Amino acid sequence: MGFVGEGSCSSGGDKGGCFIGGMKSLVRRKQVDSANSKSSSAPGSSHQLAKALTIPHLITIGVGSTIGAGVYILVGTVAREHSGPALTISFLIAGIAAALSAFCYAELASRCPSAGSAYHYSYICVGEGVAWLIGWSLVLEYTIGGSAVARGISPNLAMLFGSPDSLPSFLARHTIPGLNVTVDPCAAILVFLVTGLLCVGIKESTMVQGFVTSVNVCVMAFVIVAGGYLGYKAGWPGYELPVGYFPYGVDGMLAGASTVFFAYIGFDSVASTAEEVKNPQRDLPMGIGFALSICCSLYMLVSAVIVGLVPYYAMDPDTPISSAFASHGINWAAYIITIGACTSLCSTLMGSIMPQPRILMAMARDGLLPSFFSDVNKRTQVPVKGTIATGLLSGTLAFFMNVEQLSGMVSVGTLLAFTMVAISVLILRYVPPDKVPVPSSYQEAIDSVSLRRSSCSSSSDMDVDKTKIPAVTSGDSTPLLGEISVGHPLVEKAAAKLSYLVSQRRKVAGWTIMFICIGVCIVTAAASIVNLSNPARYALSGIGGLLLISGLIVLTCIDQDDARHSFGHTGGFTCPFVPLLPIACILINVYLLINLGGETWARVSIWLVIGTCIYTLYGRTHSSLKTAVYVPSTHVDEIYETSAISLAC
Repeated sequence: MGFVGEGSCSSGGDKGGCFIGGMKSLVRRKQVDSANSKSSSAPGSSHQLAKALTIPHLITIGVGSTIGAGVYILVGTVAREHSGPALTISFLIAGIAAALSAFCYAELASRCPSAGSAYHYSYICVGEGVAWLIGWSLVLEYTIGGSAVARGISPNLAMLFGSPDSLPSFLARHTIPGLNVTVDPCAAILVFLVTGLLCVGIKESTMVQGFVTSVNVCVMAFVIVAGGYLGYKAGWPGYELPVGYFPYGVDGMLAGASTVFFAYIGFDSVASTAEEVKNPQRDLPMGIGFALSICCSLYMLVSAVIVGLVPYYAMDPDTPISSAFASHGINWAAYIITIGACTSLCSTLMGSIMPQPRILMAMARDGLLPSFFSDVNKRTQVPVKGTIATGLLSGTLAFFMNVEQLSGMVSVGTLLAFTMVAISVLILRYVPPDKVPVPSSYQEAIDSVSLRRSSCSSSSDMDVDKTKIPAVTSGDSTPLLGEISVGHPLVEKAAAKLSYLVSQRRKVAGWTIMFICIGVCIVTAAASIVNLSNPARYALSGIGGLLLISGLIVLTCIDQDDARHSFGHTGGFTCPFVPLLPIACILINVYLLINLGGETWARVSIWLVIGTCIYTLYGRTHSSLKTAVYVPSTHVDEIYETSAISLAC
């Protein structure tokens, strides 16, 4: 006797049973990490990270990981080609779009505070197959991202010494004759230094990142204050243009917003440290919110000053800030700005390498990767083995490969994660998992609870005819309705109808969420495919828009599931404006995903195919959920309590 277990393919099973079992493995979902689930891990395992982070640490990680050297170049490119003087509004719109994802991250991070970030949330809300793809994509993001950032540091360091060729020979770039490969020793050394720092401890590495980030913020403050003074003296020539504030129209301003949106990528690194936060329900939402607000404010202020100093068409696309100061006679500002670029790259490098060992650790805990990656050093309480492996891979790529051509692949992992986090919020609110896995070692407790509840159910059925509904009376105590037996046909019919409606609500909500995702894909594809004829574009847009709007109306009208109140850790942040906000988040991120280009998707597809093979050959068969027993979520606490009592006796 017991609850539903996860089926496996035995030697005597047919191929059809194996296929069904394989498909079921893709949608099996894990339980939110809690005291119960942690206590059920293998004895002697050392998988716990240090609880050392507070709100200031999280803000440091978020700001340091988000503000990269791109802002020192991006303002010139976007202003010249898209936004013009309206660059500040482009940054504002992009910041609002990023805030939609931040709201979704804040709720899930406070409800499910465990290492793994979007991989962890997808595993809980969607299923193992999607979670693997998200985790595998994030591994690609952080590996390529860290290598690309490291390769960008050495040219900026060389500029501090006067010229691109002024670095010492052991740090300068060299081209290997015959291979046409340019090696970058400086990039590899910096990756290895950051890796060693991250192995020391999360608190220590965050303190160093805080110092480096502070230098970068001070440089941006210099740009804002000094540039504002110069602009005030010169009368803001960049805004006194005959073409007005929107030289490329509103479309150009929106195109600029879609470009600068990627400057906000990085705040999701905060969610990857959830397990190391002292008070995750309070600190994680505040850390994410404050970090994103600081980044958006700095971006807007810097862009407002720079486009005011120089007309947008006269900006240098490579060094827009330095050239803007030089046009007003402040040539020495280039050194300060180069220092800011170097420190921002170093901080971003730390923010790129730090999350990956924690995602590898989360995947290894779940059995999808070898247990090598789940080991946590007892002294430093960080995943040292995973950190070293990450550093070696990133450092090798940074040394040998020019990864600039692969930088577009970084955005795929981030946007996929943003999209899946928004979908997870909808699932959590409307169809939260009603069955959760419990280790098969608890089978005796599961059988005991199952037997106890079956006995209670039988006893209730025997007494149902004796139960009466109290009479409804008027003010003078005159019965309006006599006592009615619970077993009365009318009452039974009403109860059955109510139970049916409750079960149907989950089905309606689940199908609606799926149709919303289909509608989003159709609408964004119709808007993005260049060679599509107008009739086909209008037809697809109409179909997709109908699915999208209908789904929004349905989810707005039906009630959210009551089980959401007890899902995961309670008392944390709650995402507002559901379902509108998550749907808008999905729409924005899918649109950006589709517009990344066919070449980027071709490269990413190769990586995803490799990941699919690894999951099929290793992850699916070694998953910790392979032998788990699925029980109603309302019975989990009782099962663990029964097991504890049995062990005590």
